[in-house]
Amino acid sequence: MSASRTSKSKSTKPTPNPIFDGRLNLEQQRKRAKDLLRALQAGDLDAQSRFKQAKHTPAAATTTDALNIKLADAQWVIARENGFASWPKMKAHIDQIAERNRQIKNGTLATLDTDKTLHLRCGSDIRHGLQIAGFKGAFLEFADPFCQGPVPDLPLDQFVQTRADFIADAYHIVPKDALARAKREYGALATLGEYDHVVLWFEHDSYDQLILAFLMDFIKTTRPNTWLEVISVGTVPGVERFIGLGQLSPELLIWCWENHRAPVTDAMLTFGSKAWQAVRSPTPDLLTDFITSDPGPLPHMITALKRHHAELPDPKTGLGLTQSLTLRIIADHGPLTVGKAFGHLMRTYDPLPYLGDLMFWADVQRMMECIDPVFTITPDDTNQNWAERTLALTDTGHRTLAGQHNYLNNFTGTRWVGGVAINGRKQA
Repeated sequence: MSASRTSKSKSTKPTPNPIFDGRLNLEQQRKRAKDLLRALQAGDLDAQSRFKQAKHTPAAATTTDALNIKLADAQWVIARENGFASWPKMKAHIDQIAERNRQIKNGTLATLDTDKTLHLRCGSDIRHGLQIAGFKGAFLEFADPFCQGPVPDLPLDQFVQTRADFIADAYHIVPKDALARAKREYGALATLGEYDHVVLWFEHDSYDQLILAFLMDFIKTTRPNTWLEVISVGTVPGVERFIGLGQLSPELLIWCWENHRAPVTDAMLTFGSKAWQAVRSPTPDLLTDFITSDPGPLPHMITALKRHHAELPDPKTGLGLTQSLTLRIIADHGPLTVGKAFGHLMRTYDPLPYLGDLMFWADVQRMMECIDPVFTITPDDTNQNWAERTLALTDTGHRTLAGQHNYLNNFTGTRWVGGVAINGRKQA
């Protein structure tokens, strides 16, 4: 197994809710509105805060005076909290999703794609959902996690070997298996032109967007003769903390298809190619300049690359953002297991989660490559999963987190942020 998205709960980002998420129940939302109305009328401070935080307040909801508040005002707040402009718009969305669900159950779905369509995704987490939703096309997984490890500017064959070597080492995979998978996935990209229609399915984090940048560069270079479209999703109504497409129910995948699908343009290819070159640069200057540029035609690329850029060492602590957040989680909640630390990172601490659990474990192991440990970890027990091993912050960890000690003066290994090598003291 690699770090690809075969399952959000195994090798990549875990699903914080049941495997299919995003379904809103109208009766439940009506109950929430009635509960909110009662709380507002009772003068509940939390309810009043929710009411006031709803932006662009319409004339009907400009007051929190209990005598003037109506059910329609509370419904409007609930709709806003779910990401809709109004209650009628939320109701229309719920009705549409319910109808799609009915069609799926009855096998009466409208035609979506054809058997000459290829769905390309950086993992297999939506493969089953697409089948349930009635999509007929082929599925291709391309899941090289460029958000970790070296991404050097090398000829393709050398690049593939470099990536396979990293994946084998970081995720404890037999090297020949890692290389075979890499060659298979990269080789499959040469078949894009054999399909009438290719759709790229991606979300907003750096795992996805770095792969999307690579694909834009690859497509710009190879120019496959096919109809190309991209789906790039950052938020989904009814999903409070959207992490990935694998969270979504089949009918929500149809919603993504109908609302977020766009033709791949020359401007997208050029923008993505520039992003890829910035990621691969051996110095951070190109990436720094790129993330301060205009948002461009790929809606989530700049934000994702800003999160990627945050993995560069902080001048004061020497820590990348994931390293810093890991120490902060241990300080706030520790001692705690690696699995629980990962859960806190994904659910609360990371502003734009992108790691899988094996990827997080690789980061934890890499952080242990130092002279004075920043945290302790319980010994390896052959009967114990790594996720159950306990982390505890050391005095060095506390001092590093506080900026009193620079981690790079303690680190003895090498880590990569795209094409940038972050060397410890022995490699300086």
